[in-house]
Amino acid sequence: MADQDAKKESKVEAVKRGSRHLRGTIKETLAGEATHFDEADANLLKFHGSYQQDDRDQRRALRDSGQDKAYIFMVRLAIPGGVVTADQYLTLDGLADSHGNGSLRVTTRQGFQFHGVLKKNLKATIAAVNKAMLTTISACGDVERNVMACPAPLDDEPHRLLRETAREIAVQLRPASRAYYEIWLDEDEVVNTQEEEPFYGDTYLPRKFKTGIALDTDNCVDIYSYDCGLVAIVEGGRVAGYNVLVGGGMGMTHGKADTMARLASPLGFVSSEHAIETVRTVAAIFRDHGNRADRRHARLKYLINEWGMDRFAAEFRGRVSFALAPSRPLPPPAYHDHLGRHAQGDGRFFYGVFVENGRIVDRDGVQTKTALREIVEKHRPGMRLTPNQNVLLTDLSEAAIDDIERMLADHGVKLVSDLSAARRYSMACPALPTCGLAMSESERLMPSVVDAFEAELDSLGVRDVPITLRMTGCPNGCARPYTADIAFVGRKPDVYHVYVGGGLGGDRVADLYAADVPTDQLVPALRPLLKKWVRERSGDEGLSDFYQRLIGHAAPREHITGAEQPTVGSLSLTVLP
Repeated sequence: MADQDAKKESKVEAVKRGSRHLRGTIKETLAGEATHFDEADANLLKFHGSYQQDDRDQRRALRDSGQDKAYIFMVRLAIPGGVVTADQYLTLDGLADSHGNGSLRVTTRQGFQFHGVLKKNLKATIAAVNKAMLTTISACGDVERNVMACPAPLDDEPHRLLRETAREIAVQLRPASRAYYEIWLDEDEVVNTQEEEPFYGDTYLPRKFKTGIALDTDNCVDIYSYDCGLVAIVEGGRVAGYNVLVGGGMGMTHGKADTMARLASPLGFVSSEHAIETVRTVAAIFRDHGNRADRRHARLKYLINEWGMDRFAAEFRGRVSFALAPSRPLPPPAYHDHLGRHAQGDGRFFYGVFVENGRIVDRDGVQTKTALREIVEKHRPGMRLTPNQNVLLTDLSEAAIDDIERMLADHGVKLVSDLSAARRYSMACPALPTCGLAMSESERLMPSVVDAFEAELDSLGVRDVPITLRMTGCPNGCARPYTADIAFVGRKPDVYHVYVGGGLGGDRVADLYAADVPTDQLVPALRPLLKKWVRERSGDEGLSDFYQRLIGHAAPREHITGAEQPTVGSLSLTVLP
């Protein structure tokens, strides 16, 4: 625990301590008639990969008629590196129809989510996931979350090593308790002893812990946003080792100056064989010293902010079996979304399919779910999920790709050549009606917002200039808004804070550009800046690079707090009509 909070703990800490290593009374409630779980078990469910929610579209009407909430559950899979087989995908596609709301959701963390699962179907859903040799363990909860890695299925040593390392970290830091197998897979209960959690102990981590692995030539995973990030340094076609980054995190709270979105800081360089020990040690320091009294501050970034990097590095050195070397120089971060047609390097190809906001569903003339199911049934590709909520189909022949493009077009799914830059790089979190934290719309609103920006950018002649648009329904940052060129963060219904100044590279945090902007004013609020950018940019200068030059930032910004003031008033945005 943090030093000043050593004798305090939050209510959630008490729940974990008394849970018999994540058992609680989940099994008993599952067998009963109740439509939902009590608060304690709802917290424990997260460790098993599920969030208890309710349909917020129905909430007011049900309340007014004296009825209980329409409880539903989100079920999330932990898939290290986002690797899925054809058979696994087809199983999940079927489960979405039989037990979910008819859609699959690709997350920004290379996982799948089911939405709308009823309590009576919860056990069957999780059991079916496990039967397909997948899992929901550690997809949520105060543990190591899904371990991310570059999804490109390239047949070279660096990409293979990243995938293997992501899998091994996930296995090493998975909870050891057998509670999951007892509750969902009907294994016999084992004796409840401390030995069940030799790493996590009775109370697990203070809060979630996220790890990602990137290449020095491709930051498609947004490596600076993690609690612990590994950047592979490639020399002569081999991974020489990793630069280690610590203390990143996107969540904060509106109006709270003591909360922040923060980029990870460099810790040092480690050789490849020490990667797993490195992540495990960073997690252990968080376990032992993180804030367990206030969950708003229970992230590694706050411990590092309190200690400083020198103290954290000294603690790290004192725990590991190897010498920590200075960080290696890195080139400016590059970003690849891996959409379209690419050679894998083994004579086969992969093809990246754009999935708007990650929602695999059939609606509005775009039959993404049917298209992907028919493609997988016919061509039997492997699948990779990307951090930008898209899907890569792998191990294909060139002839198969020609057929896949035809099948996608026949089902109304846009090919990469048909996408504007604004839509191609857009992301949104689910928000309403499922997320209990959402203050405003996100996924359901984002397509129309992108439509409006497409029209604006097209009129300005910059339709194909790379630009990231991201939207979240609250400030917790699930779609990584604070590293985007432009982000809209929900403040209250139909009102957003607007952030500007991040970028595809993911190595700087945006500014709060304008506060409390109504939905219908999002484009007008940014129009003066967009016009000034088009008129005054240097060469092919992107929006955020132009903005950073305009605002006069001497160095990339590394954090932003919940109480920042908008910058728009300090800008000179006089433009010609």
